[in-house]
Amino acid sequence: MKRRMLGAAAFGLGAALLVTGCGAGQITQTDTQVAAVNGAEAQVGTMAIRNAELAYPSGGEPAVHTEGSNADVLMSIVNQSLEEDQLVSASSENADSVELGGERAIPGNTTLAIGPTAPGGEQQLHGTITLQGLKQEVRPGQNLVITLTFREAGEVQVDLPVMAPTEPRASEEEHEEGGGH
Repeated sequence: MKRRMLGAAAFGLGAALLVTGCGAGQITQTDTQVAAVNGAEAQVGTMAIRNAELAYPSGGEPAVHTEGSNADVLMSIVNQSLEEDQLVSASSENADSVELGGERAIPGNTTLAIGPTAPGGEQQLHGTITLQGLKQEVRPGQNLVITLTFREAGEVQVDLPVMAPTEPRASEEEHEEGGGH
């Protein structure tokens, strides 16, 4: 009797191991998932653009970048090469001009943080990109295209979504009462 129980247990354990291994190497649900960030991504050569977006409009309600105003770009540019590259220029058909400021050279295996208040402190390279003179009104939920040109990697177009607000939306009642919490 003990041998039968031991044999059944061994068979059950073997079957469980066999069934557990059946899915190995198969297509998974997570193999096509994209990172849960609001910004856009792009790649040209060894330069990776990550979490690229247009800064949230300032100046109250409604949240909008008005025609003729300027808008800051936020993104991380990652040089995945061992060699230095440089952001040479940026342009957009949606603005009169695009102004580059701060650092533009990106050493190998380094990230360049773009934005007026880019995180990272003094240990990280920091630059700015500003769309000057927007040609139309731009609201959250809309995208603008910007073209970045790198000395070595070449040119890449990035669809910049307008950044989501960082503050919670006020309810209708709070607007009517003029209050908020």
